[in-house]
Amino acid sequence: MSYETVLYETHGRVALITLNRPARMNAWTTQLRDEFLAAVATANGDRDIGAIVVTGAGRGFCAGADIDDTFRKQIDGDIEDDFVTGEAPDWVGTIRDAKPIIAAINGPSIGVGLTMTLSFDYIMASDRARFSCAFVKMGVVTELASSHFLVQRMGWGKASEFALSARMIEAEEAVALGLADRMVPHDNLLDEALAVAGAIAENPARQLHMVKQLLTQNGTETDLGLVTRREFKMLAQAYKTPEHKEAVAAFLEKRPPDFRAVEE
Repeated sequence: MSYETVLYETHGRVALITLNRPARMNAWTTQLRDEFLAAVATANGDRDIGAIVVTGAGRGFCAGADIDDTFRKQIDGDIEDDFVTGEAPDWVGTIRDAKPIIAAINGPSIGVGLTMTLSFDYIMASDRARFSCAFVKMGVVTELASSHFLVQRMGWGKASEFALSARMIEAEEAVALGLADRMVPHDNLLDEALAVAGAIAENPARQLHMVKQLLTQNGTETDLGLVTRREFKMLAQAYKTPEHKEAVAAFLEKRPPDFRAVEE
């Protein structure tokens, strides 16, 4: 598939998706959203890909919604927000069901440019990254389940202050607050993100998906009995897989496991 608003390339077993509207700081449009999700589907369908990295072209990651392409057209009645009408794709479900996905935040990450990443598995930030949950300043509210993920990542009070003030925070504070997971020097960001994704991608795809599923289901589950039952049920499935048998055989034979050779 050819894209206009994203770039798609592979680095070994890692797919790199780059938001590619640099003249507009990669501002969000429905076309960018749909092409991004198509790129994720491409990575998911490629057996040679084990993980995904997402970054932005130019000076920013994503400066939020394209005001002219979204808000102005909605006010003028030219378009309707398909999230509101229920016709939008299931962003969070798609991300949580995808192969492990890492955000490499290379610059400003504002509004939907922030919330689009909150359901990712890991968020790495350049020391030039900046974050703002800017929705209230635009007279709107958060979306993409961010009112859940902000609290889960930051805690109630910190999430509340961040979302209600709509203030901009730098990368170091974002990591301290739990909004981002790691800060790295700007020039090293992509290499570091690809390295983390590459290490993840060496693990068996089936078990990576199973672990993501458990984290999604159990991350805020308060019934620990249910948590344990889900884990034991999936563990019973994992014991029967060729990947588990290969891991045990490799350990006993003192060699690296070859998961690709046994993947079905």
